[in-house]
Amino acid sequence: MVAENTEAVQASEARVEVLLVEDNAADVRLTVEAFKETSIPSCLRAVEDGVEALAYLRRQGKYSDVARPDLVLLDLNLPRMDGAELLAIIKRDPYLKQIPVVVFTTSSSLRDISKSYALHANCYITKPVDLDRFLDIVRSIEAFWFTVVDLPPASDRFFPPSS
Repeated sequence: MVAENTEAVQASEARVEVLLVEDNAADVRLTVEAFKETSIPSCLRAVEDGVEALAYLRRQGKYSDVARPDLVLLDLNLPRMDGAELLAIIKRDPYLKQIPVVVFTTSSSLRDISKSYALHANCYITKPVDLDRFLDIVRSIEAFWFTVVDLPPASDRFFPPSS
C-alpha cells in the first residue's frame, strides 16, 4: 500500500501536474525522488489503483479540487482495476482522452505492449530493475513530455466539473 495517497513535488511552484498510478510504495518513492532532481517545476500526485485514479481524473469525492494532470504515468498491474482497463476508460472518455498516458510497468510482455498501444497509450516503457537506470528513465520521461512535446494549453483541454 502506498503510504500516502498523494505526494507533491515542488508544489509551491508547480508548473506541470503528473498523476502516478502505482501500487508499489518503493516505485512511488523512486519516482518522487527522480522528479525532485529535475529543473522542471512539477507536482506529482500518486494513487494506488485504477479505481482511485479514475476518481482523481473525474474529480470525484476527495479529489473534487485537484488540478487536471498534464501526464499520467500508469502501471499495468494494479489492484481493483488494472492499468489496461483504466487506460481503455481514459481513452474513451471525451474529457480525459487528450491526457497523455505513459504506461510505465515491469511487464515486457509483447502482449501487454501491443494491448497498451491498441488502447491508445502514448508510449510504453518497461521499468528497469537497476536503480540508476530507473531514475534516468523517469527523468527522461519528464524531460521529453514537458520540454520536447507540445501539449495543448490547459484552457483548451476538456475537464469535467467535479461531482
